[in-house]
Amino acid sequence: MEKSHILVINPGSTSTKIAVFDGETKALAENISHPAKEIAKYKKVIDQGPFRQRVILDFLSDNRFDVSRIAAVVGRGGLLTPMESGTYRVTPEMTEYLRTNLLEHASNLGAILADSIAKSVGVEAYIVDPVVVDEMSDVARITGIPGIRRISIFHALNQKAAAREAAGILKKKYEECNLIVAHLGGGISVGAHKRGRVVDVNNALNGDGPIAPERAGSIPAWSLIELATSGKYDLASLRRLITGSGGVVAYTKTNDMRRVEEMIRQGDQRAELIYRAMIYTVAKEIGSLAPVLEEPINAIVITGGIAHDSDFVERIRKMVEFLAPVIVLPGEDEMAALAKGAFRVIRGEEKAKTWNYTGGPS
Repeated sequence: MEKSHILVINPGSTSTKIAVFDGETKALAENISHPAKEIAKYKKVIDQGPFRQRVILDFLSDNRFDVSRIAAVVGRGGLLTPMESGTYRVTPEMTEYLRTNLLEHASNLGAILADSIAKSVGVEAYIVDPVVVDEMSDVARITGIPGIRRISIFHALNQKAAAREAAGILKKKYEECNLIVAHLGGGISVGAHKRGRVVDVNNALNGDGPIAPERAGSIPAWSLIELATSGKYDLASLRRLITGSGGVVAYTKTNDMRRVEEMIRQGDQRAELIYRAMIYTVAKEIGSLAPVLEEPINAIVITGGIAHDSDFVERIRKMVEFLAPVIVLPGEDEMAALAKGAFRVIRGEEKAKTWNYTGGPS
């Protein structure tokens, strides 16, 4: 039987997303929720591996899918050391690192599950563009304080997928384009894509960049120091203030932008101001990256869940379209992006890379 399908595995904290692709077509898909009681049985996230693997294989069996048709298995990348963008083979070195990683996250299971299932059917396992993708230029890392460096943590998978799609719309290769990509979600990342590399991007996890539904964004340094030393916050609560309970939710008590729009329609002027401030900081971040590319910008790409909000996007467009045409690609499809990464390798369009402890391909 011809092996022509890609199995995609995307573990979340309380769920496992599974999809099977036949070329560009999604043949099977499911987001399986795991009961809290089941998850609570395991002391560490990594211990959930055998349980989640049974769930995946049961799903395939229940849907009468023959695993011998799988050409490759691809998992969501975990918290590895910084690496270039691309599709990476899952290796024993990678899975060992993820098993012993002190930074626990459900995504660490992606490569491990992919590797186990791939071995059982005799095919390769891969990960694609994890959040630790780092292609920043050396100059972009400098902060002005020795010992503090800017780091790259962003929505690499969706940014890269959207950038490739935009390049296709422009009838160019991604590696030929200069793009600014803004991913708008619970966190917001804006990246400068220079001929296939993200040479600068805000740290979307740790508070750098625009105001977001659940992120405070960049804060005036001295004011943040005063807040941190005021005695009102411990380290954990201060972190939550910046990431999780900062940004739009801090002002409006909701991280749902649809609810914020409803508040605005009901005449809430404070919600309107915060909505405009978020748009302002996104546009400002986009504009700040224009000189980084050092060449004409082919397009500004707006993607992510909030890109479905046509009013939000249109306001950004009016502020930045003098720099370059704006391409809007709403939402994100991580499963398809993962599958495409594996297919590029299988078709010979891209060479699979090998991760190592120091980061970077070999």
